[in-house]
Amino acid sequence: MAYQIIAQVKNPSQARALVVALRAYGFHPLEQGDGGLPGVPNLFGADGVPVQVPEDEAADATVLARDLLKEMAASDP
Repeated sequence: MAYQIIAQVKNPSQARALVVALRAYGFHPLEQGDGGLPGVPNLFGADGVPVQVPEDEAADATVLARDLLKEMAASDP
């Protein structure tokens, strides 16, 4: 199954919350630890943590992810 990155989130805690929220809405995001080599944690670059969903869910999940990230940013002190 092919996955597509729908968001790059700077804050790892927000990325994890986004993954949980996407699951709650019925999407199937890739867990942050999935997709790497066994025993090697995923390393994230300057763009932040990639949030990925199956390609066939990407369009709808992107709309939801953008809205959720806006709400998270608005609630940050």
